[in-house]
Formats: sequence, structure tokens, C-alpha cells
Amino acid sequence: VQLQASGGGLVQDGGSLRLSCAASRSNFAFMTMSWYRQCPGKQRELVAIITTDGITTYADSVKGRFTISRDNAKETMYLQMNSLKPEDTAVYYCRGTYSGMVYWGKGTLVTVSS
Repeated sequence: VQLQASGGGLVQDGGSLRLSCAASRSNFAFMTMSWYRQCPGKQRELVAIITTDGITTYADSVKGRFTISRDNAKETMYLQMNSLKPEDTAVYYCRGTYSGMVYWGKGTLVTVSS
């Protein structure tokens, strides 16, 4: 299984970005997918999860601003990020779990300028 995150970049405070995570060689439709992030000087933290049934869960810090979604036909997961804040600056990682295995993609950097 390979996961590839993309869509990061530089955006101003209050702006929006959409991250994508493309899967290959995977059973994507059967995988619970999630986004994590690692802010400078901090540990990696969970941002949002989406189950195989489309049930979503968010960290309190992003509720109401971020939306996680998936397109099983395209084997891709998304993270729509609105009302971005400087504290959202981080490397964002996608993660997939299936049959007890955990897969990580390489991160994509999101920088929010004030």
C-alpha cells in the first residue's frame, strides 16, 4: 500500500486549502483513513478520521473548519481546510489502517501566514 499526500502550500490567515491523499496497491474502500499533523516542535496529532462507512470524527481544534471525505472509486481521501489559522501550520500526513496494518504517507507542508 502506498499513500501520497498532496495539496499543501502557503496560505494567508483565513484562507482555504484542500489536501488529497491518493492510495495505490490498496484495498482503499476497506480502509479507515485519517489525517494527522505535526506542528513545529510538537508531537504528531490526529486531525480527522473517516471510516469505511463514512463516519467522521474531528479534533476539537478543527471542528467546524475542516471536512474530511473520501472517494472510493478514485481511491482518494480529502481534507478541506477552511478558515485556516497560523496555528494550523504543520506537516500533514495521511494514514490508512486495514486488517491490523497501518500505512503512512509522506507529509505535505501547510503554512498559514498571519
